[in-house]
Amino acid sequence: MLVEIALFLVGLAALVAGADRAVTSAGDLALYYGVSPFFIGVTVISIGTSVPEMVTSVYAAYYGAGDLVVGNIVGSETAQITLAIAVVAFIAPVVAERRNVLVYGTAMVLAMVIMLLVLDDGFIGRSEGLLMMLAYVQFIYTLYTNEGGTEITEEVIEEPRSPRETLPWILGGLALVVGGGQLMVTNGVALAELVGLPEYLIGVLTGLGTTMPEVVVAGIAAYEGRSGISIGSILGSNITDPVFSLGIGAVFFDVRLADLAAVQPSLVYMLAVSIAVLGLVYWRRGVDRRGAVVCLLLYLPTFVLL
Repeated sequence: MLVEIALFLVGLAALVAGADRAVTSAGDLALYYGVSPFFIGVTVISIGTSVPEMVTSVYAAYYGAGDLVVGNIVGSETAQITLAIAVVAFIAPVVAERRNVLVYGTAMVLAMVIMLLVLDDGFIGRSEGLLMMLAYVQFIYTLYTNEGGTEITEEVIEEPRSPRETLPWILGGLALVVGGGQLMVTNGVALAELVGLPEYLIGVLTGLGTTMPEVVVAGIAAYEGRSGISIGSILGSNITDPVFSLGIGAVFFDVRLADLAAVQPSLVYMLAVSIAVLGLVYWRRGVDRRGAVVCLLLYLPTFVLL
């Protein structure tokens, strides 16, 4: 048990250090190219922090654990839109433009709807997985052509470094985030098994564990006053995971649910709570600490539904 605890702490340290490097360098990169930090958060950071979900999806699909593939995505999505936003808002109030919430929030909900429709028969084949990934690539392309040149209106950074200086730090930071997240997930689950937690709680911990990179990156960004990267990374990850992270597992190996009926309540709750939080963020133009409490409370039913 001491080994698992030590590795868990090492993973946490790598996660925090990597997130700090990735966020700072991504802010410089955004200013250098004259694009919005929100765009960087939705694309570069969100994809990087979603690698644990992608790896878990492929690995679990290879072993025929379709329920684990879908359960991990659902658990991660629910944690990100509730727990991650709550953590960020407790650190610093989240400020979001209504236009961004409407555009990216709609894309997020659409991604979840696609996931629910594909899972309607409890099976995702390789062709469906490929189409899901292509849909995400099209979204990124459309996003870049329409938003990539947006001028920066926030989070001004003096004397931004060149891409040659920032890209290695971004990639290195994300590598630490992914590696640290993996250490936390594997050893956190091992600890849960050692103390005899029920299987469904271990599943919740797996989903929560793969969400830790998003939580830490968003939290570091909020602490440093980079609200665009903070909220952008959360919404971006919630677009990435339902279609790309799930689809990539199905591309390599068919994903089949053993019991669709058992999964449906958590799928419906994922979509419902996402719409509720997005509505709160849109209405309040962000989330303050009182809103953070609401988001935190909305996460608690996850332990019953998953």
